[in-house]
Amino acid sequence: MKGISCPRDSLSGMILAVLVIVVWGITFVSTKYLLKSFSALEILFVRYVIAYGALWIMNPREFKLEKKSDNMLFVLAGLTGIVLYQFSENTAISFTTASNVSIIVSVCPMFTAIFSQVILKEKHIGFFFVLGFAISIVGIALVSFNGRYVLKLNPRGDFLAMGAALCWGFYSLAVSKINSKNFNSILATRRTFFFADFMMIPMMVMGAVMGTDGTYASVSLDAQLNAARFSNMLNWMNFLFLGVGASALCFVAWTKACRMVGTVKTTLMIYLIPVVTVVFAWLCIGEKITSMGLAGCCVTIAGLFISNIGRKK
Repeated sequence: MKGISCPRDSLSGMILAVLVIVVWGITFVSTKYLLKSFSALEILFVRYVIAYGALWIMNPREFKLEKKSDNMLFVLAGLTGIVLYQFSENTAISFTTASNVSIIVSVCPMFTAIFSQVILKEKHIGFFFVLGFAISIVGIALVSFNGRYVLKLNPRGDFLAMGAALCWGFYSLAVSKINSKNFNSILATRRTFFFADFMMIPMMVMGAVMGTDGTYASVSLDAQLNAARFSNMLNWMNFLFLGVGASALCFVAWTKACRMVGTVKTTLMIYLIPVVTVVFAWLCIGEKITSMGLAGCCVTIAGLFISNIGRKK
């Protein structure tokens, strides 16, 4: 029946969302490696150019819209979910601690729920949603600090991180509207990436003008292109992982998960990114996970479950 979600689709959507979160949770390794040779803006641009090309290969047919005005949804998605969100998040780390950024950006699900309730008139925010949100934030804080008792506020970086979370809320709103029109997920994601890449061109020009001055490290662009960077196979492997895996495939999968489960419920999975990151860092690069970090993982997951209490139709 129309309007009733299939339990099988809901389960498949949640599994898809978890797989996406796992990939997004380990992208910090690739980004951290690439930052040795590229600025944050260069990484962002190259990553999404590769992603756009990958989506053309996956589905080479042209995407025609019946209503040209629908392009504004893709402009909003590209601007908020890619250009502003990802760039703000990466730049914020330059001004404040990664722990602060991780905690602040994790309020994304709350912004998504607020925008969906106010603009789309969807009822999501209730007692258990807020309680689960508060518990998850505590867990995320424990995971992020992971035994390092350091809390240093930096207004510039912290506001950038909050801005990133706000942008993701608008991106989720755009995804909800795009999904309501039943577009092909690959074609819709490709159109979003097209507008994102297009909007990054002025930023790249500005970066070239600024040069490689350390003051503008996050937005700088090496006008000489420094060909040696592109002859490093590890750089290309990381770009392919970020562009094809974490962007092309994961954004398509995320859009499908939002369609199958619901945007707000899917966005709650973002709580798990710091958990995935700390576990992956422990398993693959030997970073220590403390009892505080382990407790934080458990608390975060508990908060995620509590947020979903009473939300079944």
